Order: sequence, then structure tokens, then C-alpha cells
Amino acid sequence: MSYVDEARWGEIEAQYPTGDQFLSGPAALSQDELRRVQEARFLKVIARAWHVPFYARRWRAHGLEPGDILGMDDLEKIPIFSKSDLMASVEEFPPFGDYHGINFEDQRARASAVFHTTSGTTGMPQPLFFGARDREIQNCLLARAYRLQGLRDADVVHSVYGFGMVNGGHYIREAILHFTKALLMPAGTGLETPSETQVELMRHFGATVLVGFADYLKRLAEVAVQKGIEPGKDITLRMISGHLGQENRAELSQMWGGAAVYDWYGVGDTGTIAAEGPDQDGLYIFEDAHLVELIDPETGAVREPGESGAICDTVLFKDTVYPVVRFNTNDVTTILPPKSESRINFRRMDGFQGRADSMVKLRGINVYPTSVGAYLAEIEGLSSEFVCRVSREGTRDEMLVMVELMSGAESSAAFGEEVRAHLRARVGVEVRVALVGPGETAAFTEIERRQKPIRLVDERT
Repeated sequence: MSYVDEARWGEIEAQYPTGDQFLSGPAALSQDELRRVQEARFLKVIARAWHVPFYARRWRAHGLEPGDILGMDDLEKIPIFSKSDLMASVEEFPPFGDYHGINFEDQRARASAVFHTTSGTTGMPQPLFFGARDREIQNCLLARAYRLQGLRDADVVHSVYGFGMVNGGHYIREAILHFTKALLMPAGTGLETPSETQVELMRHFGATVLVGFADYLKRLAEVAVQKGIEPGKDITLRMISGHLGQENRAELSQMWGGAAVYDWYGVGDTGTIAAEGPDQDGLYIFEDAHLVELIDPETGAVREPGESGAICDTVLFKDTVYPVVRFNTNDVTTILPPKSESRINFRRMDGFQGRADSMVKLRGINVYPTSVGAYLAEIEGLSSEFVCRVSREGTRDEMLVMVELMSGAESSAAFGEEVRAHLRARVGVEVRVALVGPGETAAFTEIERRQKPIRLVDERT
């Protein structure tokens, strides 16, 4: 069978609809109706996972046998896994690991697969595999997110997601091309298309929507102003969709002339998990496609409603290549209940609050470097560019926050003390501050090269 045959295109939007069909379909399901949909899809994923060596050996080592998982009520019996387990699989079964379920020896029985890797920020890149059907469902769900946020077929979408081996740029391209009629400008990162060129292209081709990671979207706005291009006048965006973390969305909107700003969340292994709707009040979890739990990052225990925790996801449509069952993303959030006045009966996420595996403990206080950016945005005169450098001094860890001044802002000891005092109040522990000029953190963050700039540099080893 070909990729197209395996994808079964005709079924995808019927089962995972977008636009008005999403609102009148999955979004309108009662809790009992949703549960029935989830149960059927969950059991298919579990059945497939037992045929994948990674799961079979881990689950048996945990005392499970086929037939022990009879439904979602048994979910907590299944051991959680994370990226470290996947990388251990790659090391033991090189070069791809044994979690993909692809039969590389029998080409006639082999399923079609899309192959990418992670960016390798924390070491060797992790192989990512997608079957034809789950890849296209993943694309469809991203299109669902964009449609929910107001994407129109007449839009010109400028994307700054990177290409190469990473998934991002390819994923956005496929979602826009396969499930909308919008025109995509696949600019990629600043390394692939220089920032100065990107803003010129946006003006020339009339970009109306901008998508990417918030850090670089802000950087592009700064570059536009430096080149004498006025966002809101010369580039008239009406919508920005990206990954916001705890940043000040009002600042990003203002930098781009008042464009509406929306958040969505997903990782390479899972695809789009949740997205904001028009109300911009939490990210609606696509519960017809994902079972989302929040867990204690250290113990793996499921968190109680209202508590923050790491996102643990089971993907309900990955029942061919690389099933994903209880994957700890290590991204921290809080789950919110459905919003009764909305047209969507799904639970919501309170946005990305930090990385559990990049948390730094300073004098007993948990500090998430990603949250530091939100606190810095509260101070006038600072740009959105910063990096946290952690070092070991004597018997304790120290953090230095390097933050760039806005163009024209003046550095002074008094201003530095104001920033330090503000961070101490917001973070809850003393940190050091270094005010630097525009562009001086780039060597650490690699913002022109990467989709997601580096915000934590660990200098303790």
C-alpha cells in the first residue's frame, strides 16, 4: 500500500473534524459520549502497543500481560516513559531504538513512515517516527487549532518553524497545505532565511498570519522596526499563533500592531494536544485525540484536579507506527475544567508553565528559567531577550540572569538593582542580574539559529 492508501484521507476529517464541524461534532460531545469514543480508540492503541518491543518488554517487566489493560480505568497500571527511556532504547537498539514498531527487515510488510528527529538541545537528537495515518491526523489537528483561532483560506501565513531534520517546519507546511487553502510562506529560522529578509518578504507578499515560537516572533518585530518597516502599517498581521509560555501576550500583540495572539501546545512525539479558542481563556485539550494526565515530575503520581504537574499524554490515534502511551513530556501546566459558556466541552490547559527537567533549585526554591521571561516583561526598558546561567559556587548554586536592554535604554547600577529586586520578589529567591546591550545574549540563546532559543545554560559541570 502507498502512503496515501495507508493514510485513508477520506476518513480523517470525518473522525477528527476542523472548523464548524469540530464545534458541532467532538466539541459538543457529552462526557459519556466522549468517554465511549476515547475507550474505543484507547483499546486499539493498547492492542498495537503490545506488538511493539519497547512496550512489550517494559510492560512485562512491570508485571503486565496482554489482557490486563481492559480500558481507561486501567491507565494508571501502565508505567510512564519519557525521553530518557527512548534514548536508552536507541542506545540499546541502534540506530532507531525499538519503540517505533516498524519492520525494517520485511520491506513488503513495512508500513510507510515519516522520519524526523528532535532538535538535540540536550544531547543526541531523538528519532521521531510517524505512520501515514497518524501523521495526517496530527496535521489535521493542527489545522483544527488554526481554524479555531480564526485562520481563513484567504490568509497568507508566514511560518518561522525550522526545517532540516526537525519536525516543526515540515509539520506546519503539511497542516496548512493538506487541510486549508491558506498560502504558506515557509521562511524557517533566521539561519535559513535571515531575519532582515523575512520581514521584507512579509511586507512584499502581504502576510496576514504569523506562526512560530514567541521569542523569535518578538525578534522579528524588532528587526522590522530597525529596518524602518512599521508593524501594523507596512505589515498588517491580524493573527499570531505560537507557543507563548508565560510571556506577556499584550507585548507581542503590541509589537505587531495589535494582532490577536493565540497559544497552542504540543510536542514532536504527540502532535498538537491543546489550543486556545476565540475566548483566549485556556487551551482546549483535544480530548477526542489525547488522554492527558498531570503527574508529579519526581514520583509519577497522578496529580489531583487543580494541582500543577507534568503533562503525561496518551495519543489516541497513534495505533500503527510509534504508539505513545503515557509519555511524560516534562512540560508543566495546570488542568482547568471545561468552560460552560463556550461551545467546547473539553477540559483546558493553563498554558506552558515551565520544564520539569530544566527546573533549577536555588536554596530550596524551584525556579523555571522559562518563567523568568514573564517577570522581566513586567519591567519597562528591557527587551524579551535573556538567558539564565547557573553555576556552582562553594556549596550552593547561583543563577545569573543576563537580560538585554531595549534599544535606547540606559544601563545603571540603580536600574540593575531594580531588576534584581523585582526578580527576587517574583521568583522567591535571590538571583544575580547583568544588563547587557541588544544582541549580547545571542551567543548563548542562538536565537537566530534555533526554533526554541536556549534559556538555561548550566555551567555547573
